[in-house]
Amino acid sequence: MVRDVMTQSFRVVGGNPIAGTVRPAGNKNAALPIIAASLMADGISIIRNVPRIRDVESLIALAADLGASCRWLGERDLQVDARGLRVRQLNPKLCAAIRASILLAGPLLARFGEVILPPPGGDVIGRRRLDTHFLALEALGATVETGQDYTLRARRLVGARIFLDEPSVTATENAMMAASLSKGTTVIRNAASEPHVQDLAHALCLMGARIEGIGTNVITVDGVSSLEGAELTVGPDHIEIGSFIGLAAVTGGTLQIEGVEPEHLHSILFHFRRLGIQTTLEGNRLLVDSNQERRVKPDFGGHIPKIEDGPWPAFPADLMSIMVVVATQCDGEVLLFEKMFESRLYFVDLLIGLGARIVLCDPHRALVSGRTKLHGGTVQSPDIRAGMAVLLATLAASGESVIHNVPQIDRGYERIDERLRTLGAVITRE
Repeated sequence: MVRDVMTQSFRVVGGNPIAGTVRPAGNKNAALPIIAASLMADGISIIRNVPRIRDVESLIALAADLGASCRWLGERDLQVDARGLRVRQLNPKLCAAIRASILLAGPLLARFGEVILPPPGGDVIGRRRLDTHFLALEALGATVETGQDYTLRARRLVGARIFLDEPSVTATENAMMAASLSKGTTVIRNAASEPHVQDLAHALCLMGARIEGIGTNVITVDGVSSLEGAELTVGPDHIEIGSFIGLAAVTGGTLQIEGVEPEHLHSILFHFRRLGIQTTLEGNRLLVDSNQERRVKPDFGGHIPKIEDGPWPAFPADLMSIMVVVATQCDGEVLLFEKMFESRLYFVDLLIGLGARIVLCDPHRALVSGRTKLHGGTVQSPDIRAGMAVLLATLAASGESVIHNVPQIDRGYERIDERLRTLGAVITRE
C-alpha cells in the first residue's frame, strides 16, 4: 500500500485558463505546532480548520503513538485528548516522515522533563539546523545530549532571557511552548513573527498561557503551572493563497479566493505587483482577473529588479518557488534570491526542461528571463513547494505532462488535484 501511494503521479493537460472560486485550507505551519501544543494540556482540545494533509496525519500518528487520543469530529475539526500521554522515545520511522516532529521537543520536555527525539525528516532543501532549538531549550534549563538521537532533560524549566541566533519559526515555537510551563518569565528576542507563529501564540493563550508581544520579534512569556484544553482555530494558509494567485497568473485565469486574512498578504501582493500581477481585496475576498500585464517592473534606471525572501513581514521563503514559475510567464528579467536553503532552487532544472529560460547563478540565486512558452514533459516533485511550482508550470504549459512523486505535494496541499479540477484544470491522479 505504501509503495502504491509513493508512486502516484499527476497527468496534466496544460494551456487551459482556470476560473472559479476557491477557499484556502488551514495553515499547515500553524496546525502542526497547535497540535503539538495540545499535548501540553490537562484536558481535551478541539482544533478547527485543520488541513487534511499528509504532514498533519503523520504528526497525529506520532501523538497517538505516545498515548494521545486523536479523532476527527468533522471534515477539518480535530479532537486531541492528551491526558493519556506517556513519556517514551519518539517513533523513529514516524519522525523521519516529517520535519515537524521537532515541534514535540518543547511540549514533551515541559510536560515530562525528558524527550528522546530521533532526527526529524522533511524536505531535502539543504541543511536545516536544530542548534537554535537546542540553545533556546538549554537557556531554559535543559541538557542536550547528541548521538544517534537527541536526548533532552530538565528537572525544572526556568524562565530566561533568550536570544535566538536566527529568527527560526519552529525554534521560536518550541521556546514559546516550553516557556509557557516554565517557572518565571521568559523573554525571547529575535523571535519569528510569521502568521503561524501568531496563531500558535493565540492558541496557547486560549489554553491559559500568558504571552505578550505576539506579532513582534520580542516575545514575553510568563510561565504558568498548567494548561487547559481549549477550542482552537487554525488561520488561512497565506502560502496557499500565494500559490493560487500564481496559478491564476500563469494560466491567464480568473480566480476568487474566499476567506483570506488581508493583514497577512501585504508583502505577497507587493511582490506580485512587481511582476505585473494585480489583485483586488474586498474584505476577506481576493480577486485575480485574467487581464494581467505580466510585465516585470524594472528598478529605477532600468536595472534588473530582485525579489528576495526574509523573515516576516518580508516575502516568505515558501513562496519563492512559485514566484520563479510566475516570472517565466512575465515579460522581462528578474533575479530571485532565496536566502534560507541552499538546495531549494535546484528544481529550476525541471522548469528549464519545460522550456523556461533560467540561469542558476549559484545555489541561492536564479535569473529568470520571460516570457517563455512552456511545453509539456515528464517531471517530478522534489519537495512540497517545488512540487506545487512544477504543477503550476505544467498547467501553464502546452501539451501533456506527467508529475511523479506527488505525495510530496500532498504533504502541504489538501486534495490539490480535486480542487484544481473544480477550477477547470485538466488533471488526473494515477
